[in-house]
Amino acid sequence: MTPATNAAATALVTPAALARQHGWRTVLAVGAHPDDLDFGAAATLAGFCAAGLRVVLCVVTDGDAGGFDSAGPEAMTARRHAEQRAAAAAIGVEDVRFLGERDGHLEPDHRVRRALVRLMREVRPDVVLSPHPERDWERMQAAHPDHLACGEAVVRAAYPAVENPYGYPELAEAGLEAFRIRHLMLYTAPAERRNLAVDVTGLEDVKLRALDAHLSQHPDLEGMRRHVRGMLAENHRAAAGPAGPAGSAEAFHLVTVNGPGTIAGF
Repeated sequence: MTPATNAAATALVTPAALARQHGWRTVLAVGAHPDDLDFGAAATLAGFCAAGLRVVLCVVTDGDAGGFDSAGPEAMTARRHAEQRAAAAAIGVEDVRFLGERDGHLEPDHRVRRALVRLMREVRPDVVLSPHPERDWERMQAAHPDHLACGEAVVRAAYPAVENPYGYPELAEAGLEAFRIRHLMLYTAPAERRNLAVDVTGLEDVKLRALDAHLSQHPDLEGMRRHVRGMLAENHRAAAGPAGPAGSAEAFHLVTVNGPGTIAGF
């Protein structure tokens, strides 16, 4: 895989324009826990939905070890599934999948990767969103071990597993044929890896409505909302420059997995 050109590092692009630029029609967005995608990419995903793209969400763990005022893992799992479905509805997504892994114990092993390959072959996305597999030492909360494991599992599934018909032959036998994913969009990326700023100005309230749905996670709802607005504004300033207009942006590491010049195995 090769990273996208650094020219994207200072460019702001709307979700609709980004999809047109790359010809994307189907998006698979993966999070380690309920609420990860909403913190990392809810506004961008809302923009994709508004532009008519098919968006499927996948949550790898049940989030059963997180939250406040918990009545136990089973009750928390049910609550967080409901919260994620409500958050998805807020951004316009109806299709939400849960892989059911245990919160805090996620590893990028073959069982998890096989489940992701199965899902990727079912959905056949043009682009996959995921947590970044590299730790951001400046933002340890974003570098939760489950986030890193989820990111690594997604990257390994996206290449080479999903396009290798011999990797999981039972999937091909079940009619889930190998195919090539074109791009990865990795959120929670360390600053030095970010090369894409998606302009989500005007979608801030949609993102916050999605985050508001995760009530089990927010002992200080207003503090969370202030933090998120500040983060969106800072991402926009970093991309637009000090002389640029104010706005909001979500930041990603865009990776080309299979492009026009890709040669198999290189």
